[in-house]
Amino acid sequence: MEKVPMTVRGKKMLREELDRLLKLRPQISEAIAEARELGDLKENAEYHAAREEQGICEAQIRDIEYKLSVAQVIDVSKLDNTGKVIFGSTVTVIDCDTEDEKTYQIVGDDEADIKAGRISVSSPIARGLIGKMEGDEVVISTPGGDRDFEIDSVEYR
Repeated sequence: MEKVPMTVRGKKMLREELDRLLKLRPQISEAIAEARELGDLKENAEYHAAREEQGICEAQIRDIEYKLSVAQVIDVSKLDNTGKVIFGSTVTVIDCDTEDEKTYQIVGDDEADIKAGRISVSSPIARGLIGKMEGDEVVISTPGGDRDFEIDSVEYR
């Protein structure tokens, strides 16, 4: 079974979502029971909606439980910062053409949120940065073409 990298925050977010879904289970079962009491199940929209919601909820629970079972939680704050870009590190890059500065944390697929500065480890930018060192200049292939970046800083927080 292949381990999936995940940050401490990512594991916490999945645990919270799992807890929320587990608390939702009895409510969905109750909605199904109430809908059953309304009579003919073939034409009972409430019953079918509740059953569909139950199926979605159970699938999400199974998905999260699987992800947690294969998670390899990496806490970079406990590692010595060598200046090397690794999973979980926070990297500040400068676009060599525009001088724009961007900061990204490299996280697991489920944690990625570009608006919050968290990019997936499997994204083109992260793949181009992993293994590089602070001060390196890197060329990253993006959908808009190749871009030159300088790695300004690497933090393990």
